[in-house]
Amino acid sequence: MSDDRADHALLQAHLDGDAEAFGVLFSRHRDRLWAVALRTMGNPEDAADGLQDGMIAAFRRAGSFRGEAAVTTWLHRVVVNACLDRLRAAKIRRFDALPDDVEDRGTLVATAEHDDQPDVAAEDAERRRRVLAALATLPPEQRAALVLVDMEGYPVAEVAEMLGCAEGTVKSRCSRGRTKLAALLVDLHHPSGDGPHGNPPPDGPVQPMLRPRGPPAP
Repeated sequence: MSDDRADHALLQAHLDGDAEAFGVLFSRHRDRLWAVALRTMGNPEDAADGLQDGMIAAFRRAGSFRGEAAVTTWLHRVVVNACLDRLRAAKIRRFDALPDDVEDRGTLVATAEHDDQPDVAAEDAERRRRVLAALATLPPEQRAALVLVDMEGYPVAEVAEMLGCAEGTVKSRCSRGRTKLAALLVDLHHPSGDGPHGNPPPDGPVQPMLRPRGPPAP
């Protein structure tokens, strides 16, 4: 949808009774919210449920937005909380292979184009599968922090706003999560066995391997 109104204006228009405003706002940020839900939940079905829960909550509770952060930060917070609620309630740990076109804006998982090199492409796909499967084993709070910081590339301060915690808590969750991932993926860092256990620095990003396919059409 083409609409030049700022996010804040769209949210206010929604509160004022504009039936189209929230749909425009969601469409504008849909892909990024879907990527976060998909990586946090680990499979498309649960991600769709988490995103839906979050958008329903945002639609109904738009009046709770106080303008102290960006609208996108608030939307991410609502969606992440909805996903975490589902993870805690159902103890979801199932991992399904994610679509190959999920785009990462951060550094946890990145992919190169190797259409003309099948062997390299297959190796990239296996690395991607390993990293995402390892991510799915982390506790929900660590997983969410890593998704937002390392995969989506948000600043720690903004992630703290999204998760409703202190910046130090975000850093701690990311550090613990990266350490666990490094232990699970040690051979991806030093396939020949060289180096001290292959672990990256505790506060550094896990090195890469991927685009988000949009959520199921509304």
